[in-house]
Amino acid sequence: MTNLRIFLIVLCYYNWWTSTQVVSVRGWARTERPYNSTYPLTQQLVARDAVKYRIGIIADLDKDSKSPSKSNTYISYFKKGYLNYNPVQQSVSIEWDLKPPTVLTSPYSHKGRGMELSELIVYDGRLLTFDDRSGLVYIIENDKVVPWVILMDGNGHTIKGFKSEWVTLKDNLLYVGSMGKEWTTPGGEFQSYDPMWVKVINMNGEVQHQLWVVQYQAVRRAIGINWPGYMIHESGVWSPIKRQWHFLPRRCSRDAYNETKDEVNGCNYLITADDDFKIVEAKEITRLEPKLGFSSFKFIPGTGDEAIVALKTTEFEGQTSTYISAFTTDGNVLLPDTLVENKKYEGLEFI
Repeated sequence: MTNLRIFLIVLCYYNWWTSTQVVSVRGWARTERPYNSTYPLTQQLVARDAVKYRIGIIADLDKDSKSPSKSNTYISYFKKGYLNYNPVQQSVSIEWDLKPPTVLTSPYSHKGRGMELSELIVYDGRLLTFDDRSGLVYIIENDKVVPWVILMDGNGHTIKGFKSEWVTLKDNLLYVGSMGKEWTTPGGEFQSYDPMWVKVINMNGEVQHQLWVVQYQAVRRAIGINWPGYMIHESGVWSPIKRQWHFLPRRCSRDAYNETKDEVNGCNYLITADDDFKIVEAKEITRLEPKLGFSSFKFIPGTGDEAIVALKTTEFEGQTSTYISAFTTDGNVLLPDTLVENKKYEGLEFI
């Protein structure tokens, strides 16, 4: 009972403290130019029944992001290729460029960690990527990264960078989310709700902070998970066609968080929610592979937000790998899990 009392005291204090913070109360600055809606950035190619799209994926190398040869330098890999979609045969294939991935470098870090890039998105005619250590949002230009915005953890009034994990476009605004679970100790004891905030960015680089505890709880309840069970998110996409949120969780567990067991708590659900998270539905979408979890996904252009291409990653006993797959929202497999590399790529976009 003592531990329960402590938890309830901490929870009540945190709820009071966050309620006193400024959350999305100011309006956006006025902008004089229209939003650049170009997407993808590269023209698609059409041949017979197939459509070919340029794609890119970005690496999160964790501690290996620190350059072994240059001081104060952190690296990531930007791998490019083509996605071929055949709507007649209901199939997808991937062709990766023969040349090695582009090495992106930056001197910026937080406590000796940096360039652990977690997502890619085209926004306002630019390609953005997100460092889940420093909180930096970079623009990728001419195979180089240029800092644009810095996101801070929790309500924004902290000294820790936001752990960006998923990002999507909604009504010309960027929504950037983190893990979507309570921050806990390695043994699962509650510490804060900081990873359950969402950052909203406009085309001027202004940031608003939204507390999404209720939304994240609604998503995990769709498959019967309640605290101390958890769900970890690394991919979320808003569909402007369906006016729905779509989530492919990376981890799902009805038990309390455990750092070791988490490696085999992969998830195979597609969860959808209306704009208000009042109607939330879940369906099993692919075969469950406990060591694999979704890290990023995008709707294939021109499919009415019905066909998805996704990255899955595994981190098990110190080894990492990335797989790519494609499927429809009703579960029809267009491309089975296919190994990309024995590195961890966490961001995917049509470029």
